[in-house]
Amino acid sequence: MASPILVTGAAGRVGAVGRTVTELLLKQGKAVRAMVRNEDERAQALRDMGAEVVVGNLLDLDSMHRVIAGCETMYFGLSVSDAYLAATVNAAAVAKHHGVKAFINMSQMTVSQMSITETTLSPQHKLHWLAEQALNWSGLPVVHVRPTVFLEGFFLTLTPDSVRESDQIRLPFGEGKTSPVAVQDVARVIAALLANPQPHIGKIYHLTGPQSENMDFFAQEYSKALGRTITFQDIPVEPWRDELLKRGWPVHLVNHLAAMGDLHRAGRFDRMSDDVLTLTGQRPLSVQEFVRKNAATFTASAKAKEA
Repeated sequence: MASPILVTGAAGRVGAVGRTVTELLLKQGKAVRAMVRNEDERAQALRDMGAEVVVGNLLDLDSMHRVIAGCETMYFGLSVSDAYLAATVNAAAVAKHHGVKAFINMSQMTVSQMSITETTLSPQHKLHWLAEQALNWSGLPVVHVRPTVFLEGFFLTLTPDSVRESDQIRLPFGEGKTSPVAVQDVARVIAALLANPQPHIGKIYHLTGPQSENMDFFAQEYSKALGRTITFQDIPVEPWRDELLKRGWPVHLVNHLAAMGDLHRAGRFDRMSDDVLTLTGQRPLSVQEFVRKNAATFTASAKAKEA
């Protein structure tokens, strides 16, 4: 019997990368070991789908032995966290001990513009860059996957309020172009790599959406998707950062997002790649398609309008 494919972060919300990868692999008939942080209804939902569920903590050595032992192929992904590097090295050390034959690593596209002398102000970008270095030094059979900004993680989180309330996208992006990518497209790439990793070992893939455009262009895409005029309002980075902190968001995450704002203004997210299409045979979701798919989130309810 084939050894199970390990997917970390599998208990993320519906639409998260780890959970979506798990669903895609199970639909292909693959044996999947889904790593979760807690035994809860999300873990049970993964079991109901057919996954073997193992509770573990990326920072806990003993639990990672339990999670990785018996798996030859694994996906490593972790959301923005100040413990990102420690978690990566811990997982890599245990993976090497157990002879993992393919380690698919979720990274970030900005790493491709970084080096030993060039970095960004994002604490998370620095951790991603160091994590890639450590994985390369480890000698593990690694594939690095570097998506650009996520549609779900950024646009679906940070633009609906102002779009609903004032028909505006309010972001500190200036005239900078960006090429956001959907979680589903990233997950499809990762599932394809996990299903047949050997031809890809040692390679780096950059994942973008189908367009790199500025926010005025994307405001027009929102308008077409929602059937009403949406405009882009550029805002300064610092007040935006302060507002996120007031909402109680973690400082590490807010500092990362603020740096992303500055990098967008500087044109550093103006990147394009055909890797999604090449690896999956399907073109990535456009912003217009994504907004149309999530139209309810960007539209005030009738009750709210009456109030």
